[in-house]
Amino acid sequence: MTARGITQILNVTDLAESFRWFEAFGWSKLWDWGDPPGFGAVGSGVCEIFLCQDGQGGRSRLPDGERSTDSETSDGNRGVWMSLWVDDVDAVHRRCRDRDIEVIAPPEDMPWQVREMWVRHPDGHVFRVSRGLEHEDPRSPDAPPLPIDRVDVPVRLEARLAAVLTDLAAHKGMFVSECLEETLLHSFEPSGGGVASPHRPEDFDAIEALKRKHGLDYGTHASYRFLEGESPED
Repeated sequence: MTARGITQILNVTDLAESFRWFEAFGWSKLWDWGDPPGFGAVGSGVCEIFLCQDGQGGRSRLPDGERSTDSETSDGNRGVWMSLWVDDVDAVHRRCRDRDIEVIAPPEDMPWQVREMWVRHPDGHVFRVSRGLEHEDPRSPDAPPLPIDRVDVPVRLEARLAAVLTDLAAHKGMFVSECLEETLLHSFEPSGGGVASPHRPEDFDAIEALKRKHGLDYGTHASYRFLEGESPED
């Protein structure tokens, strides 16, 4: 068997409430299904989690307004535990603190060479938000230079995508060509069921805002359906 990906399914008490919680956490709602919806998905970068209301797995929900500080209680252990790998654990911690998301263990450097914090979903599911301590940031000014030669390549992009790319490069303090190089090189690296992303959590917030600004309303695989020079009515 060759696995192509794996997606966690979380049992939740209230699907709409969970969508709001994940959006506060920094994820985006991807889709929902049913009338009324009882199943859906959230995503961040290349990662995706399915949510099922009142089914498919266990959960633990404390009474309204009550928060447990004991990470090893039987209540906590009835939920699902997941490792979530990010570029900046402390930035995630600040976001959680600002949005009143329950942090049951603040950021700490662990003996197993990760910096880690624990976050609990209202239904008792726990995210171990981590970053490897030995990871070297290639954007650091201390990283050694790599001599290269650049060449001109004729490139045509969909207009809204080009506008988002231009503004994203400015947001990241890069030239458009550098932003393209960064994105291409990351797309060559497999990660889970997809590919790696060059963007940090705060970059995804900016990307969503830029997509709304420029009306980029299509998804990841839309490029296979692009038909240049013709409108849908033609």
